[in-house]
Amino acid sequence: MRIYTIGREGQVARSLREAARENPDIVIGWGARPDVDIVCPKLVRRALMDFSPDIVVNPAAYTAVDRAEAEPELAFAINRDGAATVANAAKQLDVPIVHLSTDYVFDGRKSSSYVESDAVGPQSVYGQSKLAGELAVAAENERNVILRTSWVYSPFGSNFVRTILRLASERDRLRVVGDQIGCPTYAPDIANAIVAIARTIRSSGWHKGFSGVTHLASPDEVSWFALACQIMRLVKARGGREATIDEIATADYPTAAVRPANSRLNCDKLYSVFNVRLPALSQSLKACVERLLDVPQQPVE
Repeated sequence: MRIYTIGREGQVARSLREAARENPDIVIGWGARPDVDIVCPKLVRRALMDFSPDIVVNPAAYTAVDRAEAEPELAFAINRDGAATVANAAKQLDVPIVHLSTDYVFDGRKSSSYVESDAVGPQSVYGQSKLAGELAVAAENERNVILRTSWVYSPFGSNFVRTILRLASERDRLRVVGDQIGCPTYAPDIANAIVAIARTIRSSGWHKGFSGVTHLASPDEVSWFALACQIMRLVKARGGREATIDEIATADYPTAAVRPANSRLNCDKLYSVFNVRLPALSQSLKACVERLLDVPQQPVE
């Protein structure tokens, strides 16, 4: 099976390359700037034609959530127009696209987990641009799987787990928001789920039931504060340097972009359609933290 991934250094793109190494039947191709730039349709089309994939995966995105408030044109150019370019290029080759989206398409006011059919209402430029990307992908390629995920972390890239470990090595106390709740999702788990979804599509052929939005996130729900505490417990178990975690409110940590207070995603559709369930947070977080503690910390990108 031939999978082409847009992007190289993002958390999901890197995890997909790792997953391919563990699955010898998968040939993975990837493209990144400047050779493959999703704002340049010619480069995207040429790369896909040269590789001839069975499925295209697009985890590439403008993810600087706060900076997007001051750079809306760039955020929409990448997250909407670039997504449309990739989806159209896949359509020209008559292959499906798996597109990564986000919990930020919701307003965060629901009192329970979001399902795919819930009304959207992004409160930030980033969320608005990602929602526009979902709509663009669906319009350009009817064979689309749009995966919304939540609070992605991994042993590489810029993410909450790496940040907490770095700050805990430098400070005695950390202040972490406790009134935002989500489903922290391990990028390697996302990659393995994408591989499983690709296998299902490849083996059964395309079905209309595959298309549209599917939520893909950890089965466990925690606040940022609770997640930081779990990280510190894992550090303590390894004899590492701990920091005390103090719980604060969102109002105590103002940001340019509004974060959803509730980012919980119901993933029943993921199981019913693709027979995929992600591992528990405790298992994946332990794997991530241990991997990070076993190697010298690299600067957060």
